Amino acid sequence: MIPLRSFVSGRWQVPSDEGRPVLDAVTGKEVARVSAAGVDRAAALAYGRRAGGPALRELTFHQRAALLKRLALFLREHREELYALSARTGATPADSRVDVDGGIGVLLSYASKGRRELPNDTVLVEGETEPLSKGGTFVGRHLCTPMPGVAVQINAFNFPVWGPLEKFAPAFLAGMPSLVKPATPTAYLTARLVELAVESGVLPDGTLQLLCGEAGDLLDHLTEQDLVAFTGSAATAARLRDHPAISGRSVRFNAEADSLNCAVLGPDARPGTTEFDLYVGQLVTEMTVKAGQKCTAIRRAIVPADLLDAVAEATRERLAAVRVGDPAHPEVTMGPLAGREQREEVRCALKSLMDAATVVHGTPDRVDALGADAERGAFLSPILLSAGDPARGEVHEVEAFGPVATLVPYHSAAHAVELAARGRGSLVASVVTADPGFARTVVLGAAPWHGRILVLNAEDARESTGHGSPLPMLVHGGPGRAGGGEELGGVRGVLHHMRRTAIQAGPAMMSALTGRWTQGAPRAEGVHPFRKHLGELRVGDSVTAGPRTVSLADIEHFAEFTGDTFYAHMDEEAAAANPFFDGRVAHGYLVVSLAAGLFVDPDPGPVLANYGLENLRFLTPVYPGDELSVTLTAKQITPREDAEHGEVRWDTRVTNQDGAVVAAYDVLTMVRK
Repeated sequence: MIPLRSFVSGRWQVPSDEGRPVLDAVTGKEVARVSAAGVDRAAALAYGRRAGGPALRELTFHQRAALLKRLALFLREHREELYALSARTGATPADSRVDVDGGIGVLLSYASKGRRELPNDTVLVEGETEPLSKGGTFVGRHLCTPMPGVAVQINAFNFPVWGPLEKFAPAFLAGMPSLVKPATPTAYLTARLVELAVESGVLPDGTLQLLCGEAGDLLDHLTEQDLVAFTGSAATAARLRDHPAISGRSVRFNAEADSLNCAVLGPDARPGTTEFDLYVGQLVTEMTVKAGQKCTAIRRAIVPADLLDAVAEATRERLAAVRVGDPAHPEVTMGPLAGREQREEVRCALKSLMDAATVVHGTPDRVDALGADAERGAFLSPILLSAGDPARGEVHEVEAFGPVATLVPYHSAAHAVELAARGRGSLVASVVTADPGFARTVVLGAAPWHGRILVLNAEDARESTGHGSPLPMLVHGGPGRAGGGEELGGVRGVLHHMRRTAIQAGPAMMSALTGRWTQGAPRAEGVHPFRKHLGELRVGDSVTAGPRTVSLADIEHFAEFTGDTFYAHMDEEAAAANPFFDGRVAHGYLVVSLAAGLFVDPDPGPVLANYGLENLRFLTPVYPGDELSVTLTAKQITPREDAEHGEVRWDTRVTNQDGAVVAAYDVLTMVRK
C-alpha cells in the first residue's frame, strides 16, 4: 500500500519509507500508511512564508472571503466521497455530517463574516481614533496586519474534516497561510480533504500545505511571526508550549486540550418535565455521537442528589436502545472508536474511574457489534457510571475519551458550581433548567471555568444546536486544563492571526496610513461628493452646508407631526428646570433631519440609498434661533466585490453659530461604482 502523500513546497511528495499502517476502525483492515520521512519541514515553512503569505496579503478581506465561499461550494459537491472515507473512521452517517458538513459550514460562516464585518482592504483599522494631545495634532489608532509567517495547525483524530477547516478558515481570512498536520489514525480523510482543496484550483499557491506523519523537527524552524494551533491532550499541549522555539521566540500558541465538560440539571427539572427529558436526551446524545470522541462531550452529569436514581434509570433506558456496530448497518446508531489503541486508552481510564464510581450501564470489556467483529474493530459499549461520593478526585480528573459519562450528585447551587469548577477548566458546560435564579447562580459561578455555557430549557430547545456543537461565530476554547486558548469566535479568530500595532501620528498622516479620514486631517471641497461615483470619490472629500435657523415653529411642527411632545420641547418652564437645558430645546432628531436637508443633493446620481446612522451623539442643546451648519466628509470607502456598488461612511458634524458641535455621527450610504 502506497503511503499517504504530503503536500509541501507546492508539490505532492511520497514518503521515502513504508510508513506506519492505519487500520479501518470497523474491520481492523489496513486503510493507509502514514509517514513524513523525507519531507523537508523547514522548506515547507519557508515556502509558505515566501509564496503563500505574499499571495494572501495582496488580497483584501472580501477577496479572501470569496475564495473561502468558492472552496466551500466545491467541497460540498464532493461530500459523498468524504462521507465514505469518514465511515472507515467509525463514523455513522450522522457523525459524518457533523464532521464534513460542519467543516464546510465553518468556511461559509467565515466567508459571510469577512464580507459583512471586515473592510474590503488588506488591513483592519480597529477601534476609534484616540486623541493624544490638546490641540488635536497628535492622535493614535490601532492597526491590525497579517502576521508574515505560517499558521501551523496540529489536529486531533476525532474531527479530520471540521478540525482542519475550523483552524484554516480564520487564518486564511486573516491573510496567513496554513500548514496542516493531521493525527495519524484518521490522516487519510484529511489528506483527501486537502487533495480536493488543491484540485479545486481556488487557493493561491502555498496557502495550504499538508504534512502527513510525524512532526519531526517542524517546530524547530518556527519564527517569531509563525503561529501554532494545537488540538489534543493536555500533556502534549504542555510539551509543545515548552518547546524552545515556541517559548524562546514567543511564538503565538493556542491549545484546545482535555476537557471534563459537565451538564448541570436544575432542581426544578423533575421527572415528567420538559427539562428533565431534555437533559437525559442530551446526555445520551453526547455519549454516543462520534462514540463520545468529542472534546465537547459531557463527561460529568451533575444532578440533584434526590434525582440521581431517576436520571440513572431514564438514561439507562435510552442507552439500552443504542445499537453499536458497523455504521453501514441500517440499525446502527453508534460506531466504533477511531482505533483499537484508542479503545485500550479508554478502558485504562475506565479502570481509574471505576475506583470512584460504579457502572450502572454497559460492559467495559464486551459488546455485541451489529454487522462487525467486535474485537477486530474498535467497538465499545456506552458506559454510564454513578459516583456515590462527588468529592472523589478521579471523577473530576480522569477523562475517558469515548462513550463514557459519570453521574455526580450535588446538594445546592453553590455545590454544583464547586463541582463544575473541579474540572479545572473546560470547553463547555450545560445548565438545564427553567429557573432563572438557579441558572444565573450557576452560570456566573461557572463562567470563569468554561469557554462556553449552554442554558437549555423548553424556550430554546427547538432551535438549540446542543451542548457539543461549537459555532464559528462564538469562541471555542476554555481556560486551565482545556488549554487556555480560543479558536473560532468570529472576527476574534481572525484577529488571532494578525498583529495589533499602535500607530501614533498627525491626523493627515494617520488618514494616509489607515485609509480612514481622521478628524483634523485636510478636507477636499469642490464638486458635491454625492455627484461622484465610488471610483471617483476619495477619503476626505467633503461638503459644508448651511446655516439653517431653527425656529420655535419648527420645533412645534416637528412635535405635532411626529407625536414627540416631550416636555423639554414644549414647556418652557419645565425645560428651564431641567439641569441640562436653559429652556425649550429642539428635538435631536429634528437636528439630524435638518442636517440631512442641508447636505443632501436631491437629484438622481451615484448615491443609491442611506442605510443607517452610527455613533450618533447630541453634544450641545439647540435652542430656537440657533443657526445650524453641517460638514459631511467621506471617512471610509468600501467597494463590494460582488456588486455594482459599495459603502461609504461619512463623518458628520453639525455645529451652531458659535462653532460648537451640537451633533456628531456617521452616515452610511450605498454608492454606485
